Amino acid sequence: MIAIEYILLITSVLLVVSVLASKASSRLGVPTLLVFLCIGMLAGSDGPGGIYFDHPWVTQSVGVTALAIILFAAGFETDWQGVRPVARSAISLATIGVAASAALLGLFVHYVLGWSILEGLLVGAIVSSTDAAAVFNVLRTSHLRLQGRQQEIIEFESGSNDPMAVLLTVTLIALIQGTAQVGVGLFASVAMQLVVGGALGFGLGHLAVQLINRSRLEWEGLYPVLNIASALLIYGLTTILQGSGFVAVYVAGIVAGNRTLLHRQTLRVFNDGLAWLMQISMFLVLGLQVYPSRMRSIAAPAIVLALVLTFVVRPLSVFIALVYARLGWRHKLMISWAGLRGAAPIVLATFPLIAGIEKADVIFHIVFFVTLISVLVQGTTIPLVARALKVQSSANEKRRFPITFNPTSVSGSSLQELEVASGAPSEGQRIVDLALPRGVLVVLLNRGDQFIVPGGSTILKAQDRALLLATPEQVEDLRPRFSAAAGAHSAEK
Repeated sequence: MIAIEYILLITSVLLVVSVLASKASSRLGVPTLLVFLCIGMLAGSDGPGGIYFDHPWVTQSVGVTALAIILFAAGFETDWQGVRPVARSAISLATIGVAASAALLGLFVHYVLGWSILEGLLVGAIVSSTDAAAVFNVLRTSHLRLQGRQQEIIEFESGSNDPMAVLLTVTLIALIQGTAQVGVGLFASVAMQLVVGGALGFGLGHLAVQLINRSRLEWEGLYPVLNIASALLIYGLTTILQGSGFVAVYVAGIVAGNRTLLHRQTLRVFNDGLAWLMQISMFLVLGLQVYPSRMRSIAAPAIVLALVLTFVVRPLSVFIALVYARLGWRHKLMISWAGLRGAAPIVLATFPLIAGIEKADVIFHIVFFVTLISVLVQGTTIPLVARALKVQSSANEKRRFPITFNPTSVSGSSLQELEVASGAPSEGQRIVDLALPRGVLVVLLNRGDQFIVPGGSTILKAQDRALLLATPEQVEDLRPRFSAAAGAHSAEK
């Protein structure tokens, strides 16, 4: 048995190497998640690290816990006002799209590779969902903005399609083992898990917000602990009550992230750091669990599956799921290409291992190979494909202000940003002449590469970004003064 100090030493070294390697990966244009996977593989028994690790249950437990926390953090960062218009399309992708992808790839595996129909559908179900960790990581580290609502659709889909893939995978394993039968009851059970997960996530998410806001804890550092404990409680309770825990934590994250919260910035920073820790840990463990030497014999079929999934199955499933969506074919192709596979399919591939399915080890390594190809090929070319399809937005990325605000009470005020448009009524005016509503403060100005602490005599210029302390309602009232349309209307008068 290895002493705890050696385990801590090895773990810390792997974490430090992964964090430092992430900096190099961003410069080389390689997704950081691929780097984490490779570090785990190099540290494993087939690599120079020589660490023997063959514990599917531990791998699955780490993966499920990590995915729950990552989904909660992703939901917390989701702007509901931004995703609400595309919720129907994203949910269609997360349900109909996942089912179509599983069926199409399953039929290919059955008829071309000669596997049984249930085994083929199992492979299809495991790789049917896109991965939230991979999608959020690649899109946000590449600083890419897409036209319209494509980005919101892609991110919302990746955060909400894991439950459908989990339910399909568990159901197909039960069918293979003979412990379940296809029927109306089976489909009703799947639907019920999704509904229960969404309802409990919504209700418990609101309760968690009330708990955080009313607990009046003495130390600020306890709020993040309470926040993440609430997320894990929601996942565990929902799963015990036969709902989808993944749906519940994602919905709860959206609820919490779009409500007024005490110490919001502290919670955001903590969630972000913990999500990164979970991503690194999950991919390292998954890398340790895989044996590259076993991948040689399955390399050919895995490459074929990856190509079929990327260029045939995923596009077809997207077009099927979005048949009624008002999106052009270029936008649908972009959504298809951005559907990265990542940790979620690999974690799902541990389910057959634990269940003792006959081809479980082959399935695990095929899924791992397919994921590697997806992250390497799609993850590195998303900006290139966006430019080729002409769906990349020309809007500049919002600059991060070097200031945070933690409210000490539930006042509704928060830091809000407004840009002074050319020709707006506020252009050329002093701040003191804006007649700001009572309680509204202009805290900071971003002008080009400079940050300016404004005074009452500071004159606003076009393209200035003003950081205001105000409520969302006050910002909406002020927005016309900063817009060009209002300025043009005033000039006409």
